[in-house]
Amino acid sequence: MVWYGSKFIEGLIMNDRDVILKLARVIIAVAWTDGEISNEEINALKDLLFSMRRSGFDDVMQFSAQEWERLEMYIETPVDAAERERLVVDLQNSLQSPQQKQAALLALQNMVDADGVISDSEREVVLEIREAIESVEVGMLGGLQRLVGGAMHRRAATVAGAPNREAYFDDFIKNKVYYSVSERLRADGLELNISESDLRKLSLVGGLMAKIAQMDREVTEAEFKRMVEVIAKNWNLGFEEATFVAEVAVSAVDVTYDTFRMMRELATSTSEAERRRVLVVLFAVGAADGDLSFDETEEIRLIARGLDLTHKDFIDAKLEVLGERRPGSA
Repeated sequence: MVWYGSKFIEGLIMNDRDVILKLARVIIAVAWTDGEISNEEINALKDLLFSMRRSGFDDVMQFSAQEWERLEMYIETPVDAAERERLVVDLQNSLQSPQQKQAALLALQNMVDADGVISDSEREVVLEIREAIESVEVGMLGGLQRLVGGAMHRRAATVAGAPNREAYFDDFIKNKVYYSVSERLRADGLELNISESDLRKLSLVGGLMAKIAQMDREVTEAEFKRMVEVIAKNWNLGFEEATFVAEVAVSAVDVTYDTFRMMRELATSTSEAERRRVLVVLFAVGAADGDLSFDETEEIRLIARGLDLTHKDFIDAKLEVLGERRPGSA
């Protein structure tokens, strides 16, 4: 689905940061109606937020890195109907002026399919959201409505137990693999035969393994197999469970992912001996396809520093996996 232009921003007043962020979440939720969200839609959303600077909001509409990360939580995985309803209620509760209502309605009006076609399901969802926005009373009457209750209160009550992924925001930014594994398990009503603390450690190590496997921008079959073997052996998981964790890890962490937070979390939750074994595991994954590349080696070197390990620890782990010092190795 395509979207809206920057015009709707012009109707907003100067204290609209919260409204625009909540509107952005709703827009993302609508894009997920058909179960997919395209790169074009993602870029359109980013254009929307950046367009605020072109509309005279330079002083107040500079979104922080954390605000972007909160939006990315919704961009990265599907938003179901229950969670979308909660986001709509949040938007309703944030609308305080006729200008804000008009801006939100105009944003919906300008949404069209990325290929020029709106599906019946998307059209229905947009109509429901339009009606929800139109039903909001603003100004003095709106304040009275919020005070005494009414339709909005009843609607809010119905979504009180709806999913709220932002409750897990800390995991999303510090241990993304754990966040993604947990989301999948909650969605499917499943559990892994592992404690939460061990799953958190496994997820951190899995994320670092995924980063090494992704350094050549392609995870080879041998690298993925080694990841599964490492997970199964060190965390006593079955083949299917280990494969599941490895699949989530390589989906959540790519070559561009900044592993700083993962390294910091792992450094504070493991012993020095455990961290040394992590280096061995990373070398084993990197060398699984028979070729430990320069980029993989240098990334492991950076990870060793991030885990507060020494250069000797780095060399020892490398020699343990390779069995000999290669020409030119440091």
